[in-house]
Amino acid sequence: MELISNWIGNIAAATGLQAWALSIFLIVLAALLVDFLQRRLMKKLGAVVAATDNNWDDALFSASVKPFSLLIWLIGITLAAELVPIFSESGELGGGLIQKVRQVGVLFALTWFLTTFIKNIENNIIKKSAKENRPLDQTTVHALGRVLRITVVVTAVLIGLDTLGFNVAGLMAAGGIGGLAIGFAAKDILANFFGGATVFIERPFNIGDWIIISDKGIEGTVEDIGWRQTTIRKFDKRPVYVPNAIFTTASVENPSRMTNRRIRETIGLRYDDVASIDKITNEVYEMLKAHPAIDKKQTLMVNFNSFGPSSLDFFIYCLTKTTKWVEFHAIKQDVLLKTCKIIEQNGAGIAFPTRTLHMQAEPRLAGLETDEQDKESVQ
Repeated sequence: MELISNWIGNIAAATGLQAWALSIFLIVLAALLVDFLQRRLMKKLGAVVAATDNNWDDALFSASVKPFSLLIWLIGITLAAELVPIFSESGELGGGLIQKVRQVGVLFALTWFLTTFIKNIENNIIKKSAKENRPLDQTTVHALGRVLRITVVVTAVLIGLDTLGFNVAGLMAAGGIGGLAIGFAAKDILANFFGGATVFIERPFNIGDWIIISDKGIEGTVEDIGWRQTTIRKFDKRPVYVPNAIFTTASVENPSRMTNRRIRETIGLRYDDVASIDKITNEVYEMLKAHPAIDKKQTLMVNFNSFGPSSLDFFIYCLTKTTKWVEFHAIKQDVLLKTCKIIEQNGAGIAFPTRTLHMQAEPRLAGLETDEQDKESVQ
């Protein structure tokens, strides 16, 4: 350091510049060169670790590049600031201010690194599970990530306040006194927060689930579950932002967790086909029992049900093995077409609304005679 100081002094004397200005220039130049070198090095190391299957090294290098650059510039600028006469002449006051700025800056860079690292790990776990087609509870992953990031930020804020000379214990006590008033003012925010906590703990639905909130007329796919609100994408692709407080009182239906899909159809035969209805229902029942897409472990019924206004009604009740919407409708179509074929093979037909009008003969009134009878009486 003495050699560098003498060297700077000689250059300053030769050029007529102030020694402190030349020192600041060299420090900033050194910070620029170090930052450039570390970026190139991190880029090469990032390409190496990207070839591995480990989620941690990718997240680590991706999260460290920008905070590391911040540290380099923070140290360089604070070292240069200590050489500025206005700070160096103020003695301990100036030095203490710069030191606090440096400490808070280092704490901010560390917080930035940790929160980014946690977010990267969260994203890598989700992407890897999707790539390997492994089941993963994304709701839990997002919840744990948020809790960890909030913990890091709150801890950093408390340490930063203590570093700047604030009485953290006194602030927490004052917060306790004012907490009641804030609670009344922000009761809706708190209700949404605890509603979100309920969703995270009880998990009535996960991201990607199809849910129905009948009380509010909301139906769609869950896109995001936050601490204040949940984003639901309706089937017409419009997003709905639902406050989490709703989930503490409203009933939520989650069709995504169904085990089967139900086929429930009523089919009407003509009244002229009453002799064939027993045979038709038995053949339809056997067809369903032999169908590979129908779950035989579940309820399976085909029965004559009622005398309709213009038809003899029998119903089909069964459950498919699949829960996928598109596959279900293909199976249902196949079942209905095969039912139509069975009805046709038995010489029967599907009824449609008809009405039969029975006309009675013209009534004769007592004491009255027709024109023919009058003619006969005259003859």
